[in-house]
Amino acid sequence: MPQAYLYLMLAVVAETIGTTALQASQQFTRFWPSVLVVVGYGLAFYLMALTLKYMPVGIVYAIWSGLGIFLIAVIGFIVFGQRLDWPAILGLTLILSGILIIHLFSKTAGH
Repeated sequence: MPQAYLYLMLAVVAETIGTTALQASQQFTRFWPSVLVVVGYGLAFYLMALTLKYMPVGIVYAIWSGLGIFLIAVIGFIVFGQRLDWPAILGLTLILSGILIIHLFSKTAGH
């Protein structure tokens, strides 16, 4: 199972890079950030597919999308100066809480 989590974490990183590059591509008008979008998302989906050998799709997608949302919000704040209000911060906290509950307590996650 640790291999599945490694694939999943790498998929999250690749998706986060792809999404960050999507912002930097300026609607696909900049070549290298646009290339990074395609490579990042391609690698993310490949790694997520490998993860699906070991874990159910609902759990994989919940963790992948939840961590991606959280990381992109943090990167948006740090790199792009995008501000979050308190309801957004609360929502992100709930997303992280959900991921922790799945990871720590769910037998479905396949520890």
